[in-house]
Formats: sequence, C-alpha cells, structure tokens
Amino acid sequence: MNKSLRIFAPATVANLSCGFDVLGCCLDTVGDEMVVSLTPDPEVTITKIEGANLPLESHKNVAGVATKALLKKYNKEVGVNIEIYKNIKAGSGIGSSAASSAGAVWAVNRLLNSPFTNHELISFAMEGEKLASGNAHADNVAPALLGGFTLVRSYEPLDVIKLHTPEDLMVTVIHPQIEVKTSDSRSVIKHRVSLKKAIQQWGNVGGFIAGLYTNNYQLIGRSLEDVIIEPLRSILIPEFDAVKETALSKGALGCGISGSGPSIFALSKGEKTANLVAEAIRDVYSKTGLEFDIHVSKINNQGIKILS
Repeated sequence: MNKSLRIFAPATVANLSCGFDVLGCCLDTVGDEMVVSLTPDPEVTITKIEGANLPLESHKNVAGVATKALLKKYNKEVGVNIEIYKNIKAGSGIGSSAASSAGAVWAVNRLLNSPFTNHELISFAMEGEKLASGNAHADNVAPALLGGFTLVRSYEPLDVIKLHTPEDLMVTVIHPQIEVKTSDSRSVIKHRVSLKKAIQQWGNVGGFIAGLYTNNYQLIGRSLEDVIIEPLRSILIPEFDAVKETALSKGALGCGISGSGPSIFALSKGEKTANLVAEAIRDVYSKTGLEFDIHVSKINNQGIKILS
C-alpha cells in the first residue's frame, strides 16, 4: 500500500451556460497540487497550505471535511495528512474548493486501495462544497473526479453521467482578479422562473448534450445560452458583455459565466481559435485596470492525476 501521493487536482468549469448545477467540464492546464499521506495517528490533519489564506483546521477546510466524510463511510480508523498547493484562486469561478475536496478524497481512496469508485467519491467531495457555499452541488467535483464533461441527472438520488468529449473542443477562461463568493452569487438568483424560459433552458441542455455526442460544434454553440442565471449574475462581472461579444466575434462557439464567476469561459473548435479568443479578450481586459489571468486548455478527459 502506498503511504503518500502527490496529485494534480484540476480546475473545472461548471454550469456551461445552460446547465446550472448539472453540467461541468474538467480543464487540463490549471489546477492545484496536493500531497496526501496516511499516518499512524487516526486524525485528519492539514499541515501546509501555500498560495492561499485558508484554514488549517480540518473541520473548517473543504479537503478535511470531504476526507472525514469518506472515512466515516469507510468505517475504519485511518490517519490522513494533507498538504495543499493552491494554483486556483478562491472565488475564481473555476472550482477552487472542488479541486481541494475532490483531490483529497481521490488521493485517500487510492491510498486505501480504492474501496470506492470515482462515482461514489462524488458524494464525499460534495460535503466540501457544502462547507464552501452552503450548497452540496456536484457540477465541479464530478468532472474533477471523472474527467471530461459530466451531467448530474439527479441529486436525490445522486446520478452522475460522464459525457462524450469532442476531440477538437477547447476552453478559454479569463479570470478577473476580483472575488465573487459562490454564496453571494447564489443570493441574486430567483427561485421561480417562467415556463417559457424553463423550456428554452431545457432545450439548450438537450441540444448541448446532443452536440457533444454527435461532434456537432455548431449545435454546441447554439446551445450555450443561459436565459435564467446569466442575466442576473453577469452584472457582477466587469466587462462581461464586451468579453462575450469579442469572444464570439473571434470564432468562439459560445461564451458564458464559469461557475458563479467572475471567470468567463468560451468554448472553441481548435487550439488556433481558442488562442485568438484569448488574445482578443486580453485586449478587452487590459483597458480595465484590473489584473487578470487567462487560461487556454484542452478538455481533461482523465480528471485528477498522480504526479508522484
């Protein structure tokens, strides 16, 4: 049995415009690193966090809470130590808390010789998301654990499906250096929607999934429309409309809010277009005076990876 693993815990894009709380995808070029070890002392400890000011107390940290949920189900005394090296900024909208939650349970499971499937790990990682945002959503932790695109068909009971990934699909993400807490961005959402808008959104979710399975990039693009959440949340993100218009003008298939924001994602066919989109939206944000990061990534079809 291995006693320690160093892993890559990837960033993720959730919602994908039309799929609030049910759709997500996994990125390849940005993510955290974690070192997870088994220890003789049957406690969950977090001894190091670099790159972010997060609590070391395991009951206050999403990685610790998710790990404890797994160990409770495992029902044997096990000691775990976690080190977290954050490259995904908290409140970025690309799954910072999900990377820590999913990475911790994935590594602990491997160290215990995999008593749980990756699908079963999702519910443990969701406990970390519940701590972070007050809502146990799976649209970030599912793609981190399963890779590629995922659909949460049901939360009660939990039913998550890994979807097909078209080979040439690329993601461009711009992350403005402002923090939008998931809990705050959820507070602006209305709990009732019109039947007309609901029908539009259902059609887009179905169209998006059909586009993935048929490699129909234009259908994917037409389906990346959010008539329910984006109109409310976009006002929290500086220059959102300008970024979206610019991305589409440079050939992006679609563009929207990544998770709860402030990051904005665009899907494109091919690396050339994804890079053109990146440069164009860089020009938009360079005029704002705000600091920002830009990531261009393939879809990571594997998810969490062992580094050593």
